[in-house]
Amino acid sequence: MAMEIKQILLSAQSPDGNVRTVAEENLKKFQEQSLPHFLISLSVELSSEEKPPESRRLAGIILKNSLDAKDALRKEQLTNSWVSIDLSHKAQIKESLLRTLGSSVHEARHTSSQVIAKLAAIEIPRKEWPELVGILLSNMTCQDSPVSLKQSTLETLGYVCEEILPQDLEQDQVNSVLTAVVQGMNLMDHSSEVRLAATRALYNALDFAQTNFENEMERNYIMKVACETAVSREPEIRQAAFECLVSISSTYYEKLEPYMQTLFELTSNAVRNDEEPIALQAIEFWSSICDEEIELQDSYGSFEDGDSNGSHSRFIEKALPLLVPMLLETLLKQEEDQDQDDGVWNLSMAGGTCLGLAAKTVGDAIVPLVMPFVEANILKPDWRSREAATFAFGSILEGPSSEKLQPLVQAGLDFLLNAMKDENSQVKDTTAWTLSRIFEMLHSPGSGFSVITTANLQRVVGVLLESIKDASNVAEKVCGAIYYLAQGFEEGGATTSSILSPYLPDLISSLIATADRSTDGSDYRLRTSAYETLNEVVRCANMFETSHIVAQLLPVIMGKLSQTLELPIISSDDREKQGSLQASLCGVLQVIIQKLSASDETKPIFLQTADQMMVLFLQVFACRSSTVHEEAMLAIGALAYAIGPDFAKYMSEFYKYLEVGLQNSEEYQVCSISVGVVGDICRALDDKVLPFCDGIMTLLLKDLSNSVIHRSVKPPIFSCFGDIGLAIGDQFEKYLPYVIPMLQGASQLCATLDSTDEEMFDYGNQLRRGIFEAYSGILQGFKNSKAELMMPHAAHLLQFIEAVFKDKEREESVTKAAVAVMGDLADTLGPNMKLLFKDRTFYVEFLGECFASDDDQLKETATWTQGMIGRVMVS
Repeated sequence: MAMEIKQILLSAQSPDGNVRTVAEENLKKFQEQSLPHFLISLSVELSSEEKPPESRRLAGIILKNSLDAKDALRKEQLTNSWVSIDLSHKAQIKESLLRTLGSSVHEARHTSSQVIAKLAAIEIPRKEWPELVGILLSNMTCQDSPVSLKQSTLETLGYVCEEILPQDLEQDQVNSVLTAVVQGMNLMDHSSEVRLAATRALYNALDFAQTNFENEMERNYIMKVACETAVSREPEIRQAAFECLVSISSTYYEKLEPYMQTLFELTSNAVRNDEEPIALQAIEFWSSICDEEIELQDSYGSFEDGDSNGSHSRFIEKALPLLVPMLLETLLKQEEDQDQDDGVWNLSMAGGTCLGLAAKTVGDAIVPLVMPFVEANILKPDWRSREAATFAFGSILEGPSSEKLQPLVQAGLDFLLNAMKDENSQVKDTTAWTLSRIFEMLHSPGSGFSVITTANLQRVVGVLLESIKDASNVAEKVCGAIYYLAQGFEEGGATTSSILSPYLPDLISSLIATADRSTDGSDYRLRTSAYETLNEVVRCANMFETSHIVAQLLPVIMGKLSQTLELPIISSDDREKQGSLQASLCGVLQVIIQKLSASDETKPIFLQTADQMMVLFLQVFACRSSTVHEEAMLAIGALAYAIGPDFAKYMSEFYKYLEVGLQNSEEYQVCSISVGVVGDICRALDDKVLPFCDGIMTLLLKDLSNSVIHRSVKPPIFSCFGDIGLAIGDQFEKYLPYVIPMLQGASQLCATLDSTDEEMFDYGNQLRRGIFEAYSGILQGFKNSKAELMMPHAAHLLQFIEAVFKDKEREESVTKAAVAVMGDLADTLGPNMKLLFKDRTFYVEFLGECFASDDDQLKETATWTQGMIGRVMVS
């Protein structure tokens, strides 16, 4: 087989499908028969100069895919397969790969660099390839090394740094790598190919340079070379150098002070005079500095308090008088029709984004620097000037105080409303976006300030209703403005929400008409935006005044959902468009259900159509689209919650789709939503859910044991155990031997999670809350008949609560759940808990912490828990 590998690889790329299939089967057979020989054959093919580039290229790709995968489980399997290969076979493969770095064919060198890095990712953390870095560095120091070998070696070093962690290398190895990379950037010694590879390698190696950046001499040298490289002759190298500077700005922010004058000159020159890809990176440098300073302010207090924290260097504040004019210039460099392409990223967009971040960073200080530009350009005949002025104004609305912005916005609102009739589409697009920002930031009647008043509301709504008929891109931004307009009134409560009531019929009919504009589904983004805005308008409506309007909307949306079932489906694109429309319509129905079921007066309106709605949702499920599964599941959850025990009549038909959702581990959002719907159903049906519990519990336990399923699904499953326990009471006994070990295992896992990782910190909080909610539901379910079943597990639970109490970084929702379950323990197990509470007196301090909180709900929960424990202690 090894002799034929070249031919098999070429056949695998044949235009003839049959030839390809046979070749792929042969490759798979070879791999299964003898993985070591298969990998050796591929590495020999890749390294052989006399072999055709096509077979070498595919050999490299298959090699890489035999060592790494995106899926974590598959990656672990591939790693274990490599680890189990005999050392002599591994040595042959590595030798071939290292030899390929000197190949005359660029693609072979490039692929080999990637494969070496994948091997390094497996072996270096295990201390199994200690000589790799030395071999690569010798390629750089050897006088006779050709340019191509130095270039591919630097590329390899960069990829290796990308794949491994800084702690995987010794400091002397890091020093040697950085020396080789920085020397490789040297203009005098190397060709442009080598310098480009070195600059890209530096980007990947920066995380390793912590110790080097602490040393002033070494830091100065790295910064000097990076800054010199940023003015290289070759645009590609300049761009790579600026990418390094962007990374340095976030990784080593606190070390930048001595270099900021040089960095401002470099970036300013690039923004004003260089090619766009380089100018974009130069702007990104300042956006990155803004991000760092915003984060510091979030961590250490407001901008005004920044002095109390030595690491806050206030670079943006110091650069502001020069930075703002530079950014404002970029706003005038728009592309024609950029408003038509939402994914466009150019100088104008980057400059506006950076200006917005600067406003968030320095607050009021930016306003006097931007407003002269706005006033000078807003009336000019050139559309670019008008659009840039509007963009500048819209960009600085988040950050400055409402007191600073209020007079400007009130003076400018009428002007902006008039600008919605501008002859230029881009001006209208940006004006609509700016209006939506104004309504989002400065329209909050509940807080006592709003740019929208009863005097100007009619004009505002009139302009929006007229402008929503404009081009799709403008209409989409207008939808955003209506969204925030409705939201602002709703946040002020019933009094302010009623202000919008007279306009509700026109807003609803306009949004439906806007959604209907793309009858062929071609403009689904506008349609989605229109329906999302319709949801918000309905959600924010004052039901006392507008229930009849919402009731009239119900059959309209049901009719539209019914029509989607008749759409001709010829291609996967048709299926996707149908799914997108069904998702939007199910979303609207969910909001209507929640709105109408919120009061006894309006509940009968939707109860009359509940059967028809359920039939529709089941027909939507039959279309088998994952996005529809999500939205239809959510709507069914709302329906179950609203109609309560009557939902039982739908369960036998719905259950098969619920099973499909709970088994959908690949599309984990669908699975997670399905778990949430189980909770809704339990709350609706109570013990009527019992006939379905064996099936549901089997699937939930299977999901918990599934190592491939996304971790975010697991906390809701624990909460769901609580819902089931509460619904079926002592019937939960048979599940206890399976559930308790899962809960105890998860509580032990909580102690091992890395709390310095933000994602893991959030996950830990979700997991702990889920565990507590599970115990609460189960305890309450057993309270009246089989409380003794939980006694053996009480000590472990109390120990876990104490561990959570000791974590002062926990979220308040975790605190609330922990205190609640402590009360449930006392309430359910009564006098049996007396000794345990005597042994673990932490609860006194824990409850004291809750009483000192500003959260009334938490104080209420703590008061109840204190009463329950008090009753136990005097028993």
